[in-house]
Amino acid sequence: MDSNFPPAERAQALYRTMLRIRAFENAAEIASQGGVSAYGQQATGTVRVRGPLHLSTGQEAVPAGVCVHLKPADYLTSTHRGHGHTLAKGADLGRMMAELFGKATGFNGGKGGSMHIADFSVGMLGANGVVAAGLPIAVGAAHAQKIQKQDAITVCFFGDGAINRGPFLEALNWAQVYGLPVLFVCEDNRWSATTASGPMTAGDGASVRAEALGIAATQVDGNDVFAVHAAAARLVDQVRSGSGPRLLHALTYRVKGHVSVDPAAYRDPAELAAALQTDPIAQARARCLQAGTAAALLDAIEAEAHAEVEAALAAAAAAPWPEAGAAFTDIQTTGAGQWH
Repeated sequence: MDSNFPPAERAQALYRTMLRIRAFENAAEIASQGGVSAYGQQATGTVRVRGPLHLSTGQEAVPAGVCVHLKPADYLTSTHRGHGHTLAKGADLGRMMAELFGKATGFNGGKGGSMHIADFSVGMLGANGVVAAGLPIAVGAAHAQKIQKQDAITVCFFGDGAINRGPFLEALNWAQVYGLPVLFVCEDNRWSATTASGPMTAGDGASVRAEALGIAATQVDGNDVFAVHAAAARLVDQVRSGSGPRLLHALTYRVKGHVSVDPAAYRDPAELAAALQTDPIAQARARCLQAGTAAALLDAIEAEAHAEVEAALAAAAAAPWPEAGAAFTDIQTTGAGQWH
């Protein structure tokens, strides 16, 4: 077995995290069908998850391999495609499903939905519907950690589309100038919404742009959870030791459309077929079997993940809707609190 393969229990834990994310995404995808009028489809009144739902199916190895190295006190910022990050950081799966359903038992009382989930209890500062917006938030969090001399770091997930927006440069520059404890993680899934990222990105992407600012960067196969795990271990240790920011450039693939109702007809079917041959979960299972893990154990881990998601679906469906008065809480006032 290669040097990237961790001890058996850690390998199984990584596999479990990926399966939980995949099971959650598959269930959320089904629950959201008919939830938005887009791509020639019309919203229906019976759908359980309304609004755009951005899936991270096929990218499970990145959050699993990174977040296993994080502590509850560490912060994390996410993207509009953040279900996997949230689960990998330790957020409760049931409350997350309830949030997607818009129920009062969700993390944000049903107000955040898929794109704005946050769970401060595990350091998850929030998903974000604005591309690249999590980058400056992460840098602000890391700067606070440094000023307060906290024994903690911040991890910032973002996509390849974000590196062509201003906050990417601003955030990396600030983090390097002040030597902040932040790990930037680029989930390079090759697509920016409905446009291939490659033709509209000058140069060689996230890694070289980080290095141009003096930030050490590591590129890794983002579909190999054990390679991500090994690379993230080194980078997290460096950030914790006070060495300043680092960047992990994980090359993966987004196997679903931009949102759950997007058939991705703009994509070459051969490209998708090739990507499916490198499915991160299938790769991890094969490696675990090769290392001697019993197939029955891996099957049991998968069954547990599906059972957990089924229970979450049932609980979310039965949970109460927010009270009408909740609409007037968690809002910002700009002075005397008068409505105009």
